[in-house]
Amino acid sequence: MTMTLSRRLMLEAPNRQPDGAGGFTETWDELGYVWAEIDTIGAGVDGAPEGLGSTLRTRITVRAAPVGSSRRPRPDQRLRDGTRVFEIDAVTEADHALYLWVWAREAVLQ
Repeated sequence: MTMTLSRRLMLEAPNRQPDGAGGFTETWDELGYVWAEIDTIGAGVDGAPEGLGSTLRTRITVRAAPVGSSRRPRPDQRLRDGTRVFEIDAVTEADHALYLWVWAREAVLQ
């Protein structure tokens, strides 16, 4: 399997801080860049709070990293390409563990 990892994506992790009123504020910490290949595998409609929107399902291929490594994406994280954000649902090994498949959703508001 030959991969073309030509997209530079920022891996981000959530940083939740108490807001003093029983809730929290959330910001995203940048963990570093990964090179990736993005494939759209499906689409659907959702009921986003801001209005009707669509969700693109993607499979993002990145180089493998060991479990526990800061370079290995996790389901509570996201990948970002400028204003495009990919919320990670799952991560699996691919091609004899040389690569990882990152299953993600890209929300696009209409």
